[in-house]
Amino acid sequence: MPNIQTLLIGGILAPLLMLAGCEKPTTKQPQVPSFQSVYNPRETFAPLALPSPVNAYRSGDGTPGPQYWQNRADYKIAATLDPDSAVLSGDETITYTNNSPSVLDALWVQLDENTYKADARSRFAAGAGRRRAVAQTTDGFVLDAVEVGEGGQARKADYVVSDTRMQVRLPEALKARGGQLKLHIRYHYTVPAGSSGRTGHAPTKNGEIFDLAQWYPRMAVFDDLRGWDTLPYLASEFYLEYGDIDYAVTVRWDMLVAGSGELTNPDEVLTATEKTRLTHARASDQTVMIRTAAEISDPASRPKQSGALTWRFHMSNTRDVAFSASKAFIWDAARMNLPGGKTGLAQSVYPVEGDVAGGWSRSTEYLKHSVENFSRRWAAYPWPVASSLGGPIDGMEYPSVAFDSYKDHGPQLFWITAHEIGHSWFPMMVGSNERRDQWIDEGFNTFIDIYESDDFKEFGPKRDGEYATKKGNPVEEILPLLEDPNAPILLTRADQVSEKYRHPLTYFKSALGLVLLREQILGPERFDWAFRKYIADWSFKHPSPSDFFRAMESSGGEDLSWFWRGWYMNNWTLDMAVEKAEPAEGGWSKGAVITVANLDRMVMPAVLDVAFRSGAHQRVQLPAETWIQKTEAQIRLNSTEPVVSVTLDPDHVIPDKDRRNNVLHVAG
Repeated sequence: MPNIQTLLIGGILAPLLMLAGCEKPTTKQPQVPSFQSVYNPRETFAPLALPSPVNAYRSGDGTPGPQYWQNRADYKIAATLDPDSAVLSGDETITYTNNSPSVLDALWVQLDENTYKADARSRFAAGAGRRRAVAQTTDGFVLDAVEVGEGGQARKADYVVSDTRMQVRLPEALKARGGQLKLHIRYHYTVPAGSSGRTGHAPTKNGEIFDLAQWYPRMAVFDDLRGWDTLPYLASEFYLEYGDIDYAVTVRWDMLVAGSGELTNPDEVLTATEKTRLTHARASDQTVMIRTAAEISDPASRPKQSGALTWRFHMSNTRDVAFSASKAFIWDAARMNLPGGKTGLAQSVYPVEGDVAGGWSRSTEYLKHSVENFSRRWAAYPWPVASSLGGPIDGMEYPSVAFDSYKDHGPQLFWITAHEIGHSWFPMMVGSNERRDQWIDEGFNTFIDIYESDDFKEFGPKRDGEYATKKGNPVEEILPLLEDPNAPILLTRADQVSEKYRHPLTYFKSALGLVLLREQILGPERFDWAFRKYIADWSFKHPSPSDFFRAMESSGGEDLSWFWRGWYMNNWTLDMAVEKAEPAEGGWSKGAVITVANLDRMVMPAVLDVAFRSGAHQRVQLPAETWIQKTEAQIRLNSTEPVVSVTLDPDHVIPDKDRRNNVLHVAG
């Protein structure tokens, strides 16, 4: 993800100054050209066929269908990290369950570390300025053994590696509707140095920090939409099956490990003091130090002073796991208070370089607030631990884990923490396909960030909205993207979106679309209920964009085809204009007639603010259906005094591209 401070659009809901009365009265505005409309109601409101059809697997109301199925991948992994050679060696057994109606002759496995090979497709696909460009060359995953079966029943597998994918051809077909097998893989690879990718390692004052992600071969998804989804890893993130993961990481005695899931063997890897502090943290709303900066160099802060320690973790119902390891870590934690009286643990690890004023000593506070607030607003956080890991990787998310730079501080640290842990909802819970539709996780997550930023307050008697952003107006800042003829649409494969457009499109436009849907089209009461239902229906499942569109229409109670077509399937622009304000027949005492035109292809609900000679104002809400048959509408008011001005969208909450024609002053 990019710098969250530059993309966060909190404060969008704060109204701007009304424009009425700000210009010299006149019968019209000379700088505005004559009103010429290119709007076609039959195009904008035409019946819409969504990309994925309704069937027995996906229902017309946007919920999983009566025959919806999903395959499952459970993992047991044992890994050893050698910090001197930066080599990770792993031994994994995948229990794969085929719940589909299809017999499977082969399995596909993702080998993302192969993106570091010299001939990786990602190197050829990369465009200019690509973020997370891979500079270092490694051998990628070196496969020491690939076997089907377990123990004495294991047989050497017939497999083919193609870039970042491996096809395992099965000696016997895997039965449909519940067939299960074991896939055993031994492997090793060199962890790339630096922070250019999504995994890496870098030195600090007290030791190297390793951020380990995409560190084991992971099952590709077989679904009802495409069968095997085998897009190569070109950097557009992930699409993975759900299951339970038990993983063990063996490291040198002086290193700490923090990662996805819950530590299951604290007695073996923590000191008595650390365990006591951890127990205290689980009951504390204030941050508790588990390992202080002063203890980093103290061998007594580790349960042994030589050899190795194995850290064991478990995570249920997850699509992935990631972890960090270092001897340089400070560690602190606090209790998270979750819906239904449940609690969890928020924890942060970071080096002394991050322990500065306004720095990582507040990380757990930010993490705790974000998880609690997202849980309150949208859906309860499902796992017992949330971790913020301060290391070389800046801004990357994995289930229950946020990789953030230990150099972040102040508002930047708050925003990056909220954004990355927010991905626990999208796509870690609501498991959309990031390889194809990045906008539906990055944009949705940016959307929930807006409200977290506005809601945040420091613990104690301090002001609300400490980090709410009130500068700028995103509905106007999006206009250059909408008017750029080369800009892709939201329904573009993620790998095709160049770096120039990745942030404004997949984060900004997608998030602003949800803000418009919530604040202007459905209203918070209808939107929130529908959005929460969508999250609940598709948690730990694989929704498509069409499922989201149908869910919001059905639960929100609106035909939104005009909005999906204009905002998601096209980069249409909006231009509404106030043409005339005239007295009704019989004069101003009998009312007023306001003429409004829609000049471009997009439509939106809008507000008219009418100012009268006495200083009174009347607001009129124009629904989107104002334009379902016509390009020009006459709005009749039961008023009794002269109109002096009419302002369309006085609060600047819709993306109207030409505001010169939004205000009309009436002479006299």
